[in-house]
Amino acid sequence: MSAIDAPPRAETELGALLLAHARAAISRELGQAVALPSEDPRLAQRGATFVTLTRDGELRGCIGSLNARRTLGDDVADNALGAAFRDPRFPPVTAAEWPHLQVEVSLLSDPEFLEVKTESEALGRLRPGIDGVIFFNGCRKATFLPQVWAQLPDPREFLAALKRKAGMAGDFWGPNVMLATYQVQKWAENTNS
Repeated sequence: MSAIDAPPRAETELGALLLAHARAAISRELGQAVALPSEDPRLAQRGATFVTLTRDGELRGCIGSLNARRTLGDDVADNALGAAFRDPRFPPVTAAEWPHLQVEVSLLSDPEFLEVKTESEALGRLRPGIDGVIFFNGCRKATFLPQVWAQLPDPREFLAALKRKAGMAGDFWGPNVMLATYQVQKWAENTNS
């Protein structure tokens, strides 16, 4: 059974483990003493994650992997460091602000290509709130996690924003466009702490 198909109790435990692993990686990089999360065999499985940092509900960094190419432990740690220090949209996280940031980890299923030829066909196949979407056109690529549907619930607006993220016009569609979808399990730190 893969981590994505795990039962609910195991999901909760895995989420807590991934959140602790992400937080520990950033804390260590900031030179803070931190207890290392316990070793768990699930961290040795291949997995693809995104790590999202927020402050008061506002995005502060988000970096991830679309394909399971390395161990889950390595992937979540590297993506945590990427979200904190390498997201080009934000300055690096400082030690002073770190205690005020919340961490969210998303564990991705394997992407599946959608067999669509037109934008109308694509819009009819997208599942708001469920699907993460990857847009491809030549060497341009962008993705939105399923969580982005909360800000862009209309499929046409969602896809237009995704195309703009890839550096294309929002109304662009061409013969080389490909879409893939994936789902996530996500866990977030308690925002009340």
